[in-house]
Amino acid sequence: YLKIAEGCNRGCTFCVIPSIRGPYGSIEPDKVLRKAEEHINAGAKELVLVAQDIGSYGREMEGYDLSSLLKDMASISGDFRIRLLYLYPTAVNDELLSVIADEDKICRYLDIPLQHSEDKILKAMGRGGTKESHRRMIMHIREAIPGITLRTTFIVGFPGETEDDFKGLKDFVMEMRFERLGVFTYSREEGTPAAKMKGNVPKKTKEMRRDGIMKMQSYISLEKNRAL
Repeated sequence: YLKIAEGCNRGCTFCVIPSIRGPYGSIEPDKVLRKAEEHINAGAKELVLVAQDIGSYGREMEGYDLSSLLKDMASISGDFRIRLLYLYPTAVNDELLSVIADEDKICRYLDIPLQHSEDKILKAMGRGGTKESHRRMIMHIREAIPGITLRTTFIVGFPGETEDDFKGLKDFVMEMRFERLGVFTYSREEGTPAAKMKGNVPKKTKEMRRDGIMKMQSYISLEKNRAL
Protein backbone atom coordinates (compact mmCIF):
# COMPACT_ATOMS: atom_id res chain seq x y z
CA TYR A 1 0.00 0.00 0.00
CA LEU A 2 1.39 3.34 -1.08
CA LYS A 3 -0.14 6.47 0.46
CA ILE A 4 -0.06 9.39 -1.95
CA ALA A 5 -1.90 12.06 0.07
CA GLU A 6 -3.12 12.96 3.54
CA GLY A 7 -6.34 14.61 4.69
CA CYS A 8 -9.47 15.53 2.73
CA ASN A 9 -11.24 18.65 1.49
CA ARG A 10 -14.57 17.01 0.66
CA GLY A 11 -17.54 18.05 2.73
CA CYS A 12 -19.35 14.74 3.26
CA THR A 13 -21.78 15.35 6.12
CA PHE A 14 -21.33 11.87 7.64
CA CYS A 15 -17.52 11.87 7.82
CA VAL A 16 -15.11 12.99 10.56
CA ILE A 17 -11.90 12.46 8.57
CA PRO A 18 -11.36 16.13 7.55
CA SER A 19 -11.63 17.24 11.18
CA ILE A 20 -9.20 14.51 12.30
CA ARG A 21 -6.64 14.53 9.49
CA GLY A 22 -6.98 18.08 8.27
CA PRO A 23 -7.05 19.51 4.74
CA TYR A 24 -5.89 17.61 1.67
CA GLY A 25 -2.18 17.51 0.99
CA SER A 26 -0.47 15.56 -1.81
CA ILE A 27 2.78 13.79 -0.95
CA GLU A 28 5.56 15.00 -3.26
CA PRO A 29 5.90 12.91 -6.44
CA ASP A 30 9.60 12.24 -5.86
CA LYS A 31 8.87 10.78 -2.43
CA VAL A 32 6.02 8.61 -3.77
CA LEU A 33 8.08 7.32 -6.71
CA ARG A 34 11.11 6.66 -4.53
CA LYS A 35 8.92 4.65 -2.14
CA ALA A 36 7.43 2.78 -5.09
CA GLU A 37 10.90 1.78 -6.30
CA GLU A 38 11.83 0.61 -2.80
CA HIS A 39 8.77 -1.65 -2.68
CA ILE A 40 9.45 -3.02 -6.18
CA ASN A 41 13.12 -3.69 -5.41
CA ALA A 42 12.00 -5.49 -2.25
CA GLY A 43 9.85 -7.82 -4.35
CA ALA A 44 6.41 -6.20 -4.27
CA LYS A 45 4.23 -7.26 -7.21
CA GLU A 46 1.36 -4.83 -6.66
CA LEU A 47 1.39 -1.20 -5.60
CA VAL A 48 -1.97 -0.08 -4.22
CA LEU A 49 -2.29 3.70 -4.31
CA VAL A 50 -4.36 4.94 -1.40
CA ALA A 51 -5.65 8.24 -0.02
CA GLN A 52 -9.00 9.55 1.11
CA ASP A 53 -9.40 11.01 -2.37
CA ILE A 54 -6.67 9.97 -4.82
CA GLY A 55 -8.33 11.82 -7.69
CA SER A 56 -7.36 15.14 -6.11
CA TYR A 57 -3.67 14.26 -6.21
CA GLY A 58 -1.52 17.17 -7.34
CA ARG A 59 -4.20 19.81 -6.75
CA GLU A 60 -1.53 22.06 -5.16
CA MET A 61 0.91 21.51 -8.03
CA GLU A 62 1.04 23.09 -11.46
CA GLY A 63 0.80 20.70 -14.39
CA TYR A 64 1.08 17.52 -12.33
CA ASP A 65 -1.81 15.29 -11.25
CA LEU A 66 -2.79 11.66 -10.68
CA SER A 67 -2.42 10.85 -14.38
CA SER A 68 1.11 12.27 -14.33
CA LEU A 69 2.02 10.21 -11.30
CA LEU A 70 0.64 7.05 -12.87
CA LYS A 71 2.66 7.56 -16.05
CA ASP A 72 5.84 8.09 -14.05
CA MET A 73 5.16 5.08 -11.84
CA ALA A 74 4.36 2.82 -14.79
CA SER A 75 7.69 3.79 -16.37
CA ILE A 76 9.61 2.24 -13.46
CA SER A 77 11.26 -0.98 -14.65
CA GLY A 78 10.15 -4.23 -13.06
CA ASP A 79 7.40 -6.83 -13.02
CA PHE A 80 4.61 -5.21 -11.01
CA ARG A 81 1.14 -3.74 -11.32
CA ILE A 82 -0.62 -0.67 -9.95
CA ARG A 83 -4.09 -0.54 -8.38
CA LEU A 84 -6.14 2.56 -7.53
CA LEU A 85 -8.34 2.86 -4.44
CA TYR A 86 -10.89 5.50 -3.46
CA LEU A 87 -11.67 7.77 -6.38
CA TYR A 88 -14.25 10.45 -5.68
CA PRO A 89 -16.88 10.16 -8.47
CA THR A 90 -16.42 13.68 -9.84
CA ALA A 91 -12.64 13.19 -10.06
CA VAL A 92 -12.90 10.62 -12.86
CA ASN A 93 -11.85 12.25 -16.15
CA ASP A 94 -10.94 11.25 -19.69
CA GLU A 95 -7.20 11.74 -19.21
CA LEU A 96 -7.17 9.35 -16.25
CA LEU A 97 -9.19 6.74 -18.12
CA SER A 98 -6.87 7.04 -21.12
CA VAL A 99 -3.79 6.43 -18.95
CA ILE A 100 -5.38 3.37 -17.34
CA ALA A 101 -6.37 1.99 -20.75
CA ASP A 102 -2.91 2.61 -22.25
CA GLU A 103 -0.64 1.44 -19.43
CA ASP A 104 -0.34 -2.34 -19.12
CA LYS A 105 0.92 -2.09 -15.55
CA ILE A 106 -2.25 -0.39 -14.27
CA CYS A 107 -5.03 -2.76 -13.20
CA ARG A 108 -8.33 -2.41 -15.02
CA TYR A 109 -9.95 -1.82 -11.65
CA LEU A 110 -11.43 1.28 -10.04
CA ASP A 111 -12.81 1.69 -6.54
CA ILE A 112 -15.31 4.58 -6.62
CA PRO A 113 -17.40 4.89 -3.44
CA LEU A 114 -20.74 6.35 -4.59
CA GLN A 115 -22.42 6.11 -1.13
CA HIS A 116 -25.94 6.40 -2.61
CA SER A 117 -27.86 6.79 -5.84
CA GLU A 118 -30.82 9.03 -4.97
CA ASP A 119 -30.37 12.76 -5.50
CA LYS A 120 -32.07 13.74 -2.24
CA ILE A 121 -29.77 11.53 -0.16
CA LEU A 122 -26.64 12.47 -2.12
CA LYS A 123 -27.40 16.14 -1.44
CA ALA A 124 -27.99 15.48 2.28
CA MET A 125 -24.69 13.57 2.37
CA GLY A 126 -22.88 16.53 0.81
CA ARG A 127 -21.75 14.39 -2.09
CA GLY A 128 -21.05 15.64 -5.60
CA GLY A 129 -22.99 14.30 -8.55
CA THR A 130 -26.47 12.93 -9.15
CA LYS A 131 -27.99 9.58 -10.02
CA GLU A 132 -27.89 10.47 -13.70
CA SER A 133 -24.30 11.75 -13.61
CA HIS A 134 -23.23 8.58 -11.79
CA ARG A 135 -24.99 6.47 -14.39
CA ARG A 136 -23.31 8.33 -17.26
CA MET A 137 -19.90 8.09 -15.57
CA ILE A 138 -20.16 4.32 -15.11
CA MET A 139 -21.24 3.76 -18.69
CA HIS A 140 -18.44 6.02 -19.94
CA ILE A 141 -15.81 4.17 -17.89
CA ARG A 142 -16.95 0.82 -19.26
CA GLU A 143 -16.84 2.14 -22.81
CA ALA A 144 -13.39 3.66 -22.34
CA ILE A 145 -11.90 0.58 -20.65
CA PRO A 146 -13.68 -2.61 -21.79
CA GLY A 147 -13.58 -5.38 -19.20
CA ILE A 148 -12.85 -3.05 -16.28
CA THR A 149 -13.83 -4.15 -12.78
CA LEU A 150 -15.74 -1.53 -10.81
CA ARG A 151 -16.09 -1.60 -7.04
CA THR A 152 -18.25 0.76 -5.03
CA THR A 153 -19.76 1.17 -1.57
CA PHE A 154 -23.13 2.43 -0.42
CA ILE A 155 -24.50 3.64 2.91
CA VAL A 156 -28.07 2.61 3.80
CA GLY A 157 -30.17 4.12 6.57
CA PHE A 158 -28.84 7.65 6.23
CA PRO A 159 -31.13 10.11 8.08
CA GLY A 160 -34.23 10.73 5.99
CA GLU A 161 -33.82 7.68 3.75
CA THR A 162 -37.32 6.43 2.91
CA GLU A 163 -38.47 3.12 1.47
CA ASP A 164 -38.73 4.82 -1.91
CA ASP A 165 -35.13 6.04 -1.61
CA PHE A 166 -34.02 2.53 -0.74
CA LYS A 167 -35.95 1.04 -3.65
CA GLY A 168 -34.28 3.56 -5.96
CA LEU A 169 -30.89 2.43 -4.67
CA LYS A 170 -31.76 -1.23 -5.22
CA ASP A 171 -32.90 -0.49 -8.77
CA PHE A 172 -29.65 1.37 -9.42
CA VAL A 173 -27.54 -1.54 -8.16
CA MET A 174 -29.49 -3.96 -10.34
CA GLU A 175 -29.09 -1.70 -13.37
CA MET A 176 -25.37 -0.95 -12.96
CA ARG A 177 -24.37 -4.51 -11.98
CA PHE A 178 -21.12 -3.69 -10.22
CA GLU A 179 -18.44 -6.38 -10.16
CA ARG A 180 -17.69 -5.65 -6.50
CA LEU A 181 -19.94 -3.92 -3.99
CA GLY A 182 -20.05 -3.27 -0.26
CA VAL A 183 -22.86 -1.85 1.87
CA PHE A 184 -22.56 -0.13 5.24
CA THR A 185 -25.33 0.82 7.64
CA TYR A 186 -25.22 4.51 8.55
CA SER A 187 -23.31 5.18 11.75
CA ARG A 188 -23.82 8.45 13.61
CA GLU A 189 -20.49 10.22 14.10
CA GLU A 190 -20.36 12.88 16.81
CA GLY A 191 -19.43 16.30 15.48
CA THR A 192 -20.65 15.75 11.91
CA PRO A 193 -23.55 17.66 10.30
CA ALA A 194 -25.40 14.38 9.69
CA ALA A 195 -25.42 13.65 13.42
CA LYS A 196 -27.86 16.54 13.88
CA MET A 197 -30.18 15.55 11.03
CA LYS A 198 -33.72 14.35 11.63
CA GLY A 199 -35.31 11.23 10.19
CA ASN A 200 -33.37 8.55 12.03
CA VAL A 201 -33.79 5.06 10.52
CA PRO A 202 -34.18 2.21 13.05
CA LYS A 203 -31.21 -0.13 13.43
CA LYS A 204 -33.20 -3.20 12.37
CA THR A 205 -34.43 -1.42 9.22
CA LYS A 206 -30.89 -0.38 8.33
CA GLU A 207 -29.65 -3.95 8.73
CA MET A 208 -32.50 -5.34 6.63
CA ARG A 209 -31.72 -2.85 3.87
CA ARG A 210 -28.03 -3.73 3.95
CA ASP A 211 -28.74 -7.46 3.82
CA GLY A 212 -31.25 -6.98 1.01
CA ILE A 213 -28.77 -5.29 -1.29
CA MET A 214 -25.95 -7.69 -0.40
CA LYS A 215 -28.17 -10.67 -1.19
CA MET A 216 -29.06 -9.15 -4.54
CA GLN A 217 -25.40 -8.40 -5.21
CA SER A 218 -24.44 -12.00 -4.46
CA TYR A 219 -26.45 -13.13 -7.50
CA ILE A 220 -24.88 -10.43 -9.67
CA SER A 221 -21.40 -11.44 -8.51
CA LEU A 222 -22.13 -15.12 -9.13
CA GLU A 223 -23.28 -14.39 -12.66
CA LYS A 224 -20.20 -12.27 -13.40
CA ASN A 225 -17.87 -14.88 -11.90
CA ARG A 226 -19.42 -17.63 -13.98
CA ALA A 227 -18.87 -15.52 -17.09
CA LEU A 228 -15.14 -15.72 -16.35
